[in-house]
Amino acid sequence: MSALFIPLGVIGPWQIVLIVVIVLLLFGGKKIPELMRGLGSGLKEFKDASKEEPADKKIDDNK
Repeated sequence: MSALFIPLGVIGPWQIVLIVVIVLLLFGGKKIPELMRGLGSGLKEFKDASKEEPADKKIDDNK
């Protein structure tokens, strides 16, 4: 079963194709890689920030 389940129903392959076509029409083929690059860098920053220890804990470890 390859469909995604969401509270409103099931999204099938044709619905996914329709969503992709609408996104292409709205943003254009040249803008989508730029949007994905920005999304990827934002996720990377979020992951890096969540891995860092709090500053007060680092100070306590050095004592």
